[in-house]
Amino acid sequence: MKFVAFERAKKGTGASRRLRITGRTPGIVYGGASQPQQIEIDHNALWHAIKKEAFHATVLDMEMDGKVSQVLLRDLQMHPFKQLILHIDFQRVDASTKLHMKVPLHFSGDENSPAVKTENCIANHVITEIEIACLPADLPEFIAVDLSGLRKGTSLHLNDVVLPKGVTVVTHGKNNPVLVSVVAIGGGEPTAETAATPAAGAAAPATAAVPAAAAGKAPAAKAPAAAKAPAAAKAPAAKAPAKK
Repeated sequence: MKFVAFERAKKGTGASRRLRITGRTPGIVYGGASQPQQIEIDHNALWHAIKKEAFHATVLDMEMDGKVSQVLLRDLQMHPFKQLILHIDFQRVDASTKLHMKVPLHFSGDENSPAVKTENCIANHVITEIEIACLPADLPEFIAVDLSGLRKGTSLHLNDVVLPKGVTVVTHGKNNPVLVSVVAIGGGEPTAETAATPAAGAAAPATAAVPAAAAGKAPAAKAPAAAKAPAAAKAPAAKAPAKK
């Protein structure tokens, strides 16, 4: 993939702000034997380029002043809420030096696997990109992963993937991480715990009936007290003539 860059003469925050107003994005190219170089790129062309997967995971051809050099995208700074690229970093590529890059995984074939077709499961993508080390000439745009052999109760690990020639994986201490796990979606057979749950629910109404019965007896116990209330109310009425 190729893009065009221009040499940037002015540096600093103010110069970069004025550059963005004119529709250009400031950037830098570093690495190799040369000194870091300040560049600027047309923002609209760059905005469409970053939407392509190849721009992030392959060796790019940068044309500047009629010369073409190979670089890799290393950093991209975006505006918090505007569709605006604030700054971009590239690294020069040496054909004899190994690169460390993150490349995406392209999954395919899960709809044809026994787990999805006949065993009522789905394929959960745990990892969608991996870090690799290779020479620039061997850098793949992506790594294809075939999921057509997935079955219920299994998972796909990193060691199950066939890597392109000259590519090794950088795992950072994780020996064989899981890439895809198979998850059942309903309709499973009840376990011992789920089978015991209805029995516990059936006992709940019988337990709830005891407070209800006790609540039914409460009004009967209070009935005599309620019957005495009118007699107490008539006592003052009987003494009223004596005060006259």
